This record gives sequence, C-alpha cells and structure tokens, in this order.
Amino acid sequence: MNAVTEAVRELSYAEALREAMDIALDRDPRVVLMGEDIGVYGGAFQVTGDLVHKYGTDRVMDTPISELGGAGVAVGAALTGLRPIFEFQFSDFATLAMEQIVNQAAKLRYMLGGAVSVPLVMRFPAGSGTGAAAQHSQSLEAWLAHVPGLKVVQPTTPEDAKGLLLAALDDPDPVMIFEHKILYKMKGPVPEGHYTTPIGTAAIRRTGRDLTIVASGIMVHKALEAAREMEADGIDAEVIDLRSVRPIDRDTILGSARKTGRLMIVHEAVKTLGIGAEISAMVAESDAFDYLDSPIIRLGGAECPIPYNPELEKAAVPQVPGILSAARDLAKGRV
Repeated sequence: MNAVTEAVRELSYAEALREAMDIALDRDPRVVLMGEDIGVYGGAFQVTGDLVHKYGTDRVMDTPISELGGAGVAVGAALTGLRPIFEFQFSDFATLAMEQIVNQAAKLRYMLGGAVSVPLVMRFPAGSGTGAAAQHSQSLEAWLAHVPGLKVVQPTTPEDAKGLLLAALDDPDPVMIFEHKILYKMKGPVPEGHYTTPIGTAAIRRTGRDLTIVASGIMVHKALEAAREMEADGIDAEVIDLRSVRPIDRDTILGSARKTGRLMIVHEAVKTLGIGAEISAMVAESDAFDYLDSPIIRLGGAECPIPYNPELEKAAVPQVPGILSAARDLAKGRV
C-alpha cells in the first residue's frame, strides 16, 4: 500500500504577513492596523488586502498622508494599551517619522521608569529591485538598529514573515519589521494557525565547513544561490540567516566562525557603518577571532543613492556573481 503524502501548504510572503495580521486581529481585540491606504486599497503592496472588510474601519484604519502624525498616533495608541501595527508605504518614509520612532517609542519605557511599555509593531517595505529609485529603495534597518529600545527584524521566508510578526505582537517593546519588497511574491511553506519565530535567533539555512556567510534580508537567498554554485568547486559554505538585526544572535555567528575559520557578511544596505561592520567587530572582540584563517569580508551596497536605471540599480547592491567571487577568494585564501 502506497503511503499518502500530505501536501505542504504554501503561501506567498505577503499572504503570510496578511494571515498573521488576520490571526492577531481575531485573537486580540487590542490589535489594530494603521497606515496610509491600508483599508479599501489594501496597502501599497496589497499586504493588508481585504482585512478592512472583515474587521471594519475601527480596526483597520487609513491614516492621513503624514508619516510623523500617523506614527505619533500609533505610539499613543500603544501607550493606552492597544497593540497597533503601523505600515509605512516605503521604509524610506520612516525618515519623516524619526522623532516618534527614535525619541518617543524607543525611550518612553526607560524615561518613565518602566511604568509604561510601547507594544508597537512597525512594518517597512524596503530594498531595491523595483525600479523605484533613490527615495523609495533604501535599506535603513541599521539606522533603527542603532537605537536602544527598538528591536529590528528582517524576515526572509514566508514562514518567518508570519512567525516574526506574531512574535513582535507579543513583545512589550517596539519591534521594527523590514520586509524586502522583492520577497512579497516569493512562496514557501507556512504552518497554519498561531506560532511565533523567536526574535534574536538566527537560522542556519545551509550547513558547511569551509566558510561562513552571514546574510540578511534578500541577500540570504542570493548567498544560498552562490553557495550552491560553489559546490562545483568543492567549496562547502555555511549560510546564516540573521533574521534579527537587533538583538543579533551572537552565539550562532561566533559558533559558525569558530567552525569554518572564514567569515563573510552580506547585506543590501550601504556597506559603511552597516550591520556587517557590527558583526565584524563582534567577532574581532571575541575568542572566535583566534579561529579565523583569513580576514573578515564585508559586502554591502555602493556608496551612492539607489539608481533608477535597472542595470545601475543591480550594480549598486551585491548580486550572486559578486558574492560567489568573494566567497571563492575567501575560501581559497586569496584575501
């Protein structure tokens, strides 16, 4: 008798986020959605979809075209006991709301001696690849990860998109979720029902022995593609999906660096003062540094705004050929 294979349910990254919000709205009357055009329009990238028809405009609220004002309302709502999820149309527009994010949401619990918390989730569609040019294509996660009081995560799979959003809603502090726009249509297995992905825990997406590639966001997928191509050269790369930018999973990264003796960090954001610099310093300040056989390599975005031209846009951020070339050089001791 043949065994019956149960089909694995797959959702897109956007569908997984929407399912997480649907579950949260249904389970907890304190959860509300806020943002520009998230109601009938369904959000700039159609992530909120038709949730307004299911939960009404008291739970799924269109805000005026003022990121500063909308973010301020979200912070205030969190202080009153609600659990708001605030969507920016593009992560770039967070620059208009930095006062509320950095000076209010991140600091109020500390400044009031722990008497209040700010259980706020903010969602940021981020990254290049859509031809949206310099003001709509940035990766600003390192900006917010620099601020004590904020947690910053970057889901790379549909499963983690759902799990990290639900985990963020359970957190008493503000959690910033950076969602790469190119990933919204990517499909993958997603468990049904409520579950959480722990904030602050990296995932080893591929085990290896010759070098470690720590990547974030869409760069995880590019690093995995490069790792598969390296197999033809007999190079066995370990790929770590950071998932959480603040807090960073120190133990997983250091353990992998000790094991392979070679470390490369890849992120889309500009290389200077980026996450790669922090991870490099973290390793250099630990005993894992003594296990390294080669210098640490960082790959990041170019020192320029993201261009509109599609070929220049690709050239401005790491791509698979560049990751592959740098990893080969690192594995073969050519750096």
